[in-house]
Amino acid sequence: MSNRYAVILAAGQGTRMQSKLYKVLHPVCGKPMVEHVVEQVKKVNMSEVVTVVGHGAELVQAQLGDRSEFVLQAEQLGTAHAVMQAKDRLQDKDGITLVVCGDTPLITAETMSSLIQHHEEQQAKVTILTAHQDNPGGYGRMIRDDRGLVKRIVEHKDANEAELTVQEVNTGTYCFDNRALFEAIEKVNNDNVQGEYYLPDVIEILQSQGETIAAFQTPLASETLGVNDRVALSKAEQLMRTRINEQHMRNGVSLIDPVNTYISSEAVIGRDTVVYPGTVIEGETTIGEDCIIGPNSEIKNSTVADRTVIKQSVVHNSAVGSDVNIGPFAHVRPQSNISDEVKIGNFVEIKKTNFRRGSKASHLSYIGDAEVGTDVNIGCGSITVNYDGKNKYLTTIEDNVFVGCNSNLVAPVTVGKGAYVAAGSTITKDVPGEALSIARARQENKEGYASKIHPKN
Repeated sequence: MSNRYAVILAAGQGTRMQSKLYKVLHPVCGKPMVEHVVEQVKKVNMSEVVTVVGHGAELVQAQLGDRSEFVLQAEQLGTAHAVMQAKDRLQDKDGITLVVCGDTPLITAETMSSLIQHHEEQQAKVTILTAHQDNPGGYGRMIRDDRGLVKRIVEHKDANEAELTVQEVNTGTYCFDNRALFEAIEKVNNDNVQGEYYLPDVIEILQSQGETIAAFQTPLASETLGVNDRVALSKAEQLMRTRINEQHMRNGVSLIDPVNTYISSEAVIGRDTVVYPGTVIEGETTIGEDCIIGPNSEIKNSTVADRTVIKQSVVHNSAVGSDVNIGPFAHVRPQSNISDEVKIGNFVEIKKTNFRRGSKASHLSYIGDAEVGTDVNIGCGSITVNYDGKNKYLTTIEDNVFVGCNSNLVAPVTVGKGAYVAAGSTITKDVPGEALSIARARQENKEGYASKIHPKN
């Protein structure tokens, strides 16, 4: 197998996006477009990946990190000019170079592998990835001769009326003999309507030298969608979401309404889990088997173990055990660890808390910066008072504690094992194990008081 190199074109500003965000960093299913492309390229066993950056170069480099090398295209003078920036890195190397655009987030490793295989079988100097488009506006047209061989590529803006009727289009992805690419690219000029250096001109140059030019038409035209504006971004999001959701369903996950279910490309979901509509599963989230998620739940960068139910709730950057019930309308904030058989009920907020096995906060409570032991019951309306306006403090609730309704635990404070906190108490001192702590004013009843305030006529 020949050495393989990849050049990813990611230098354009993307003015049609009407955005402050650099085009290839716009997310599709939660991940920047260019990151989708790089991940697929890396699956094709590349010896080297070079990303051409321009506008927002530092942000792209930060996003991709060590998954790519980078070269700078300071002026955007066309696709051939962009590839030229990789010349110093690649020109003297034998092998195959794949050129792919960073704004084509749907392209897959399987399609790129098929393109490379066809290129090798045809012993071509360049192979063009093409697709059939019913409405090919904006794409370069593939012009073939009477024998069906590639004659040239005509950019949309330079095409005549006859050429504009052609529905086989150039997708902007190519496979080149590496040495031939960098020798021919030196001869490209900018004699065209846009005054740019077009990479497809390399094909005409190689053809004039009698070299073999091949084309591989992908059966999945949707993979080649280039994102140049918000409309195309929305379409890419829809297509990617469909792909992701179908894969989960084939793997044994039930999505009640896939069209209205949003799952990131990194998410892992176990068999026989049911996901209801309106649910958003973001980032590197792992959900176990036999869970029920949703409707209208949001889970981000979290782990959820088997048989857990999360209804109409939010879980971010946290770990949730098995046989847990969360919601409806609960909020598990970052750095929380919810152990097995816990109940986090309606309108309960958990933040940076370890909630041990079998414990419950069934409704209307805030538990922040806390250590909650096993088999603890936290009554309705109870709060760990963790913030003094400057610092956060820890509340420790040991095993088998019962906290009555509407209690305030003012941190730092510890409630010992097996203790009881009476309803309506404000606890400011440690409670010993097995004790009952009552911290509230004594009740007094003023007989006849109401009639003094509201005398009857």
